[in-house]
Amino acid sequence: MKTTLEIPDALFHEAKEYAAARGIPFREMVEVSLRSHLEAIPAPPKPFKVRKVKPWHSEALVDPSDWPSIRAILYEGRGV
Repeated sequence: MKTTLEIPDALFHEAKEYAAARGIPFREMVEVSLRSHLEAIPAPPKPFKVRKVKPWHSEALVDPSDWPSIRAILYEGRGV
């Protein structure tokens, strides 16, 4: 696909010289540079989702001061 880009003159000349010094076409240098930049950007983290829990009346009640038990219930099945 062809497109038009606006590049500052100084950057354009520097990039052309860079490509010429390495014996590669300017087009190829721009393509490789763009791919490299896109691959270096990490994927955004997946958003945290609150999972649905069973109603309290279907299970034994937990003492609110017993944090280890509460944490175990909250993280059950998450491998934590």
